Amino acid sequence: MSGGKSSREHLANGGVKVSVWSKVLKSNAAWEDKDEFLDVIYWFRQLIAIFLGVIWGVVPLKGFLGIAIFCLINAGLLYLYFSSFQQVDEEEYGGTWELTKEGFMTSFALFLVVWIIFYTAIHFD
Repeated sequence: MSGGKSSREHLANGGVKVSVWSKVLKSNAAWEDKDEFLDVIYWFRQLIAIFLGVIWGVVPLKGFLGIAIFCLINAGLLYLYFSSFQQVDEEEYGGTWELTKEGFMTSFALFLVVWIIFYTAIHFD
């Protein structure tokens, strides 16, 4: 890679640390640090919230239907990511429910803010 950090860092003991970004996109990656994987889940959820908030505001979706669809998509995508793509042992992280709710409320709040801003900006004079 030119001009940027490589995806691997050399450690003092001669080992190599693989970057988080390369693990995120690699199926069945080894996650030595549990907090690192939880951070990935958290930020992935925030990206989903922004993306869906923009779409819901532009479409325009309203009411409970929009909230329910967001919750299903958000939880469903994350569940597929950690159970099928990464194939982590959910019990190491406190079970499926703990991984599914990691960062959900902050992503829900972010989704509502983005949805309201885009809906109001586009559909009101």
